[in-house]
Amino acid sequence: MSLTPATELAAKNKANHPNESSTYRQARNKLLAEEIELRRHIAAVAEKRRALPMGGEIPEDYTLVGPNGPVKFSDLFGDKDTLLVYSYMFGPQRKRPCPMCTSMLSSWEAAARNFMQKASLAVFARSPIERLEDWKKERGWKYLKLYSDSDGAFTRTYVSPEDADVPGMNVFARRDGRIFHFWAPEMSMEMNDPEQDPRGAPDPDTLWTMFDMTPEGRDPKWYPSLDGVGGILHQIDLDANPPAK
Repeated sequence: MSLTPATELAAKNKANHPNESSTYRQARNKLLAEEIELRRHIAAVAEKRRALPMGGEIPEDYTLVGPNGPVKFSDLFGDKDTLLVYSYMFGPQRKRPCPMCTSMLSSWEAAARNFMQKASLAVFARSPIERLEDWKKERGWKYLKLYSDSDGAFTRTYVSPEDADVPGMNVFARRDGRIFHFWAPEMSMEMNDPEQDPRGAPDPDTLWTMFDMTPEGRDPKWYPSLDGVGGILHQIDLDANPPAK
């Protein structure tokens, strides 16, 4: 498909804000062309992701524990053919869950109701289900579905072979009654660009996307906290949430 050059599309821009200078408008239209190119690249990468062949079939039909007792992994699909699983940093050794995971999941809570019209979504953690349900109630989450990976079989297979309390995200697809792994983020810390806050692409946390639209941008030394104050990843968070051994 032949696309109109982004600069030509940007030249059609009719936006104008009070008291802006010609210097601002010229720079903003130049940036707009870059944003159009970015939109195109995001769409192109998403298309290539959708075209991936199925990954490996799951080794077993894992048993999780939900609020009503044990449930098989295959049952989490419901009537959908796609299941997104987020592994929450809330292992039994933690006094409180990871603040950054919690921040992201809080934004997902609002989207989950709509997301689950098209695909299934589940949140796994290694803590007992009673603890997860208490936390869900404390945060006021209604739509996110939390499950305990009580025996750690899923976690060791798809998140951390050492059963470390680390985050993870995996997408699975069901085809003809069989379940396959489809996609997971694979950008590691070793792939970070110089002087850039660690991130993956696409970024699943809308918080950082919002910061990207501000003049201050992302602060590599600032992270959200459970009390809503935020700040540098300070010692109080580390004391409350010791790293997994």
